[in-house]
Amino acid sequence: YEIRLSLVGSEMCIRDRVSTQSTGSLQPEPTTHPFKMPKFDKLNTPEGLDALNKYLVDYSYVEGYVLSAADFESHANAGSAPDSKKYPNAARWYNHISSYSTEERKVFGVGAAAPAATPAAAPAKGGDDDFDLWEETAEDEAHAAEMERKAQEALKKKAASGKVVVGKSTVVLDVKPWDDTTDMVKLEENVRSIIREGLTWGKGQLVEVGYGIKKLQISAVVVDELVSVDEISERIQEFEDFVQSVDVAAFNKL
Repeated sequence: YEIRLSLVGSEMCIRDRVSTQSTGSLQPEPTTHPFKMPKFDKLNTPEGLDALNKYLVDYSYVEGYVLSAADFESHANAGSAPDSKKYPNAARWYNHISSYSTEERKVFGVGAAAPAATPAAAPAKGGDDDFDLWEETAEDEAHAAEMERKAQEALKKKAASGKVVVGKSTVVLDVKPWDDTTDMVKLEENVRSIIREGLTWGKGQLVEVGYGIKKLQISAVVVDELVSVDEISERIQEFEDFVQSVDVAAFNKL
C-alpha cells in the first residue's frame, strides 16, 4: 500500500493506492454502509455548503470514511472552493478532492475536474498565470498612498519647526513566502542578515494568511538619510528561494 494522508473535517482522509506488480493501478475501495448516505446536491448555495461542512465534522468523505464517485460528483457540483473561514471542513475536503489526477478519477468512473472559479491551492512558484494569493488590490494601493501622504505631512511639520533633527522612520514590512513549505525561520534569519548603517531591526512575528501559509511581519527603525526602504525591500526579495514578495504594511516618521 502507498498511503497519502490529508485532513478533512475532524477525520484523516486516507488515500489507498492498491498496486500490483503488473499495472500499479489505483483501485476504488469497496465499502458497505450501515446507514443511508446523505446527498449533497446544492453545494453552490450557502445552505448546501453549511450542510456539507457540518457533516464533515464527523466524516472524511461524502459517503463516510471511504473515497467514492460521490465525492467527485459533489466536488463538481460545488464549482469552486468554499470559503475556508465560513466552511473550514468543506474547504479542506474540496482541496483534498481537487488533488486527484484525471487518471485517478477515471478509476471511479468520473472525468477530469472542471476548472474552479476560485483556485483552492497556494500559488506555484514562478508561474505567470497562477493564482496570486498576494495580488495587490485597490485597497492596498489606497493604503500605500495614505501612508505616503502622512509621511509628507510629518516632514513639512518638522521643517516648519526650524529644529535640526535626524530624520527617522518606523516601518513594518510584510515578507511573503512562496507557499506553506517555506522555512519561515530561515526566511527571518535571511532578512535580519541585512545590515546597514542606520537600520535597526525590531520585532518579527508570523501572521496567518490562509491555506496554511504564514507571512513574516517585521518592524524596523531607519535613518531616512542613510537607508532607503525600497532598497531594503529589494534586498529582501533577492532571497528568491524563500521570498515571493515584500510589501510596506506601515510607515511612520518619528
